[in-house]
Amino acid sequence: MEQKTFIEVQNIVKSYRLGKSSIEVLRGVNFAVERGSWTALLGASGSGKTTLLNILGTLERVDSGEVICNGINYRSLRFRNANMFRNENIGFIFQLYHMLPELTLLQNVMLPGMFGSVRRDLKFTALQLLDKVGLTHRLKHRPSELSGGEQQRAAIARALLNSPELILADEPTGNLDSHTGGEILEIFKQLHAEKNGVTIFMITHSDEVAALADTVFHLKDGVIDNC
Repeated sequence: MEQKTFIEVQNIVKSYRLGKSSIEVLRGVNFAVERGSWTALLGASGSGKTTLLNILGTLERVDSGEVICNGINYRSLRFRNANMFRNENIGFIFQLYHMLPELTLLQNVMLPGMFGSVRRDLKFTALQLLDKVGLTHRLKHRPSELSGGEQQRAAIARALLNSPELILADEPTGNLDSHTGGEILEIFKQLHAEKNGVTIFMITHSDEVAALADTVFHLKDGVIDNC
């Protein structure tokens, strides 16, 4: 039987140096995420939401505690192993899209596959994903020629290129108007409804967006509460 728990976070602590002082952002965070679920993380600005997301994405290390994703303890991952694990297992979707301006839309979506250990028909996969998000008419356009909603749809396609098991989304509708944001959320709802094992962990400031998730966590004073 497939194990339901996909992510286990055990008493993680994270601090930053600020001059001679140490600012403790996460003060013993504990939670678990089920495989294939959609989790929303709420919290005030500066509460440490992005720090926590970066830790789940192996972009930052904890001071203490454990993060286990799909049976892999992050403490066992050296720098190169962490990069490989991230590229093959995690897709990132950011508020600011992070498209490379000199590349076309298609090239931007293909980019994660160029660093993977498995060779595949990247162009075919990218074209399929761009069709899925409704952007086949924009393949040769550069980011400056695209709307914010189009860039975010392309970012979703890019995040899915390597068939990740975990999608980490940092305020994916935060820079969009309500109508365009609704279109982006429809794509997330479709991904979640496909029941293909993709686990979504999303930061949001919106109670309305969080209501779409299976589970809602609230980060306050460096610890997690279930809402």
